[in-house]
Amino acid sequence: MKQRIPVSTIMTANVIKLNLTDSLTKAESLFKKYKIRHVPVVSGNKIIGMLSYTDLLRVSLADSAGEFDEDIDVTVYNMFSIEQVMAKNLVTIQADANIKEAVEILSKEEFRALPVMEGDLLVGILTTTDLLKYLLKQYD
Repeated sequence: MKQRIPVSTIMTANVIKLNLTDSLTKAESLFKKYKIRHVPVVSGNKIIGMLSYTDLLRVSLADSAGEFDEDIDVTVYNMFSIEQVMAKNLVTIQADANIKEAVEILSKEEFRALPVMEGDLLVGILTTTDLLKYLLKQYD
C-alpha cells in the first residue's frame, strides 16, 4: 500500500453545503435527509467553517425534553446561529494530496472530516468513512 493515490479519488465530490445565513433547523434536516455527519459552511464561494452533527447535538436539549423533543430543538436552534456552533479553525487538504497525508491529519486531530480544496475552491469532503471504505476495497 505504498501508492501515492490522491484524496480526490476517494473523496465525496457532491458536497452538501450550508450558507452562513442558514438556520440550524435546516442543518439538522440536511444531516438527516442525506445521512451525513459533516457539512462545510460557506459564505459566497468561500469556505468559512464546518458544522458536524455532534456540534448540533451539543446545543440541543433533546436528551432531557421527553415527548416534546422536536419543539424544544427548534426553539434551541433558533437561539444560535450556524456561525456560533460551527468549527472555525479549519484544516483543509488539497485534492492532489495523497491519502496517507489525509490519514496523518485525521489521526492527529479531533475531527473526522476534511474539506478538499483545489486552491481556494471547495471541491469535496473527505471523511473517515471514505477512508474506511477505501481500506476495505484493498481486501477485495
